[in-house]
Amino acid sequence: MRHKNPLHQSSVIVIHPGSYWLRIGRASDPYPVAVPQVIARRHRGPQQDRFEEKLLHRNGVDHSGSSTQREQALKMVEQAIWSRKTSQGHRRENVHTSEIHSYNDSVSHQSVDEFTDMSWTNTSDNTDHFVGDQALYLENSADFSIHWPMKRGQLNLHSRVGGTISAVIQDLCTIWGHVLDKSLGIPAGELKKYRAILLIPDIYHRPHIKELVRLLLTHLDFEAAIVHQESVCATYGSGLCSACVVDVGDQKTSVCCVEDGLSHRNTRVCMTYGGKDITRTFTWLLERARFPYRECKPEKTMDALLLVELKETFCHLDQDFDGIQILDFQVCYPNQPTLTYQMKLGDETLQAPMAIFYPQLFGVVNEKMTFTQQRNQGDPEDIHDELYLLQTQNQQQQATKLKTDNGVFMRDDPACIQTNSEGLTLGTVTQRTSSPLIGQCQGDMLVHAEEAPPPIISRRISTSQTLDKPLGLDQAILYSIDCCASDETKKKMYSCILVVGGGVALFQGAAEMLQQRIQTKMPPSFRRAVDRVEVVCKSKEQDPRVTCWKGGAVLGYLDTTQELWISRTEWEREGLKLLRERSPFVW
Repeated sequence: MRHKNPLHQSSVIVIHPGSYWLRIGRASDPYPVAVPQVIARRHRGPQQDRFEEKLLHRNGVDHSGSSTQREQALKMVEQAIWSRKTSQGHRRENVHTSEIHSYNDSVSHQSVDEFTDMSWTNTSDNTDHFVGDQALYLENSADFSIHWPMKRGQLNLHSRVGGTISAVIQDLCTIWGHVLDKSLGIPAGELKKYRAILLIPDIYHRPHIKELVRLLLTHLDFEAAIVHQESVCATYGSGLCSACVVDVGDQKTSVCCVEDGLSHRNTRVCMTYGGKDITRTFTWLLERARFPYRECKPEKTMDALLLVELKETFCHLDQDFDGIQILDFQVCYPNQPTLTYQMKLGDETLQAPMAIFYPQLFGVVNEKMTFTQQRNQGDPEDIHDELYLLQTQNQQQQATKLKTDNGVFMRDDPACIQTNSEGLTLGTVTQRTSSPLIGQCQGDMLVHAEEAPPPIISRRISTSQTLDKPLGLDQAILYSIDCCASDETKKKMYSCILVVGGGVALFQGAAEMLQQRIQTKMPPSFRRAVDRVEVVCKSKEQDPRVTCWKGGAVLGYLDTTQELWISRTEWEREGLKLLRERSPFVW
């Protein structure tokens, strides 16, 4: 891989907008700045409607059937845990819930004399908005609307206040501009001297990407921009040529096979669950275990942040963690004494992250949770897109068939009168047109384009109809690898499964658990052909949460990248078609 450095890397900004975290920094920085991607906007009048999206809230978990589904799934998880032995070959101990309940019921907090160094956000200066942690640490949020502009990797559009695409883009513009100014020291007027690399999900919504590029080049006024996919950048950041990339974030989990810098479109699959759902499941398990912090209310932001911290501290996927554990934790509120608690837990710390393999444990009912890449629906700004190419290809195929099957004489003239063997006029055939009714003529000798069989390149683009049930992480990996075009590629993917993001990779024992489940479920033919299933959770011993961002920084150094920049002036002149022509992936 050849490199050259025609640009100063300090003038290239890498932006990775996740559902919870915004990671942003110069390509020359060792690590990005990480900020919660949330904004609180002050109400302009007493009559303004208020909107607040709770940190751990999710539609579908309040359904009447959620509890029953969770209890059934929990039995499956308990059976899976019990059936697998420890590394020493022993069965796990049975945990008596009565002992846990009686202990936790008797626990009372202890107060530490010292106050925390946390503080509420100062709202006395009538600031119009607050971003990141300041938006989360509002003591009284009644005068503010709280917006998370990204949801499950896409723009968070909804029917309530602040849910239009223009409002969401404005929120992102404010958040990104604020972080660039306050954290990176780049004021708005200086951005015209910088270039931006934007990382997007593997399964993307084209109209959303168009708006994000417009945000960078028009609203923020960057000099130029490049868009690339998270999975490919993850391989760059890990120094791998090919891998099955598994990205478990806060609200989504995506799996995609990458080979030599190319994301195979047919292998992309996305599930709408992630680290937040594991936190919500752990909260449910804590409640069943008589959580001693009885005042805890997950709908309150500070308590939700505490539950996220408890999940990250105590949860694991290590089968050797056995028996009852005595755990200590602290409850900290700004300007209040710290409270210390002690509790006993059994398998709850393992059961919660196991939900990633048994998504029914999340308790989500009547909601589609698995998606694949959809066919391009077209955009009036780009008339020569994939649909145009498919229609043109269909027209040429139909014209050739008309000539060979019916003895039709065709000249190079794009509009010639054609006759059949009996001398009857068939009509006029236009060789290139953007009309959806391509080759329509008298006698029904040519059919509509939409009635023709799709070409090979669209063979497996839209398969989400077969994925109605939620897939566990191991099932999604097997599905993605199975969609590879050749057995050789499949063997290559089984040999390197790269796990990135903060949803699972940070759990102790994650690599071993995932490796064991893949080896058990993979087809027998590949079990014999693949020497070893390799699962990498911490490539180069780096934080898996920044692997994609690191790859974006590497992208700025590649010599092949220099031809892909979309400048501000080009975007104003050419628009959307530049994404199709210069994206380093099939648009």
